[in-house]
Amino acid sequence: METLDIKFIDIGDDFLTASMPVTSKVHQPDGVLHGGASVALAESVGSAASMFFLDESNFFIRGIEISANHVKSISEGMVYARATFLHKGRTTQLWEIRITNEEDKLISIVKLTTIALPKKAV
Repeated sequence: METLDIKFIDIGDDFLTASMPVTSKVHQPDGVLHGGASVALAESVGSAASMFFLDESNFFIRGIEISANHVKSISEGMVYARATFLHKGRTTQLWEIRITNEEDKLISIVKLTTIALPKKAV
């Protein structure tokens, strides 16, 4: 989170949004946003959303699958990742994370599956 300057900026009843600046820290060698940085942003916001919207005191949240389609490149500015539920099960959750630029144009679309594992009583 700190390395990529990811910040949570908005939360609602069914979504969580984070931002990340696009700088040389997250560039591919040719100067555009690295897909891996986009995926790290997406998993960060999706996993955090699971923690916010599920009973974190009773569960550990872990990502178990992620897929991303990168549809537009960006070399500077900010990107925003908004995670919303596609499925909210007791054990598994499916998230859609839309990563957009400052003009709300789609940069990447990500699906993340998380699992809620019960914490054992001590």
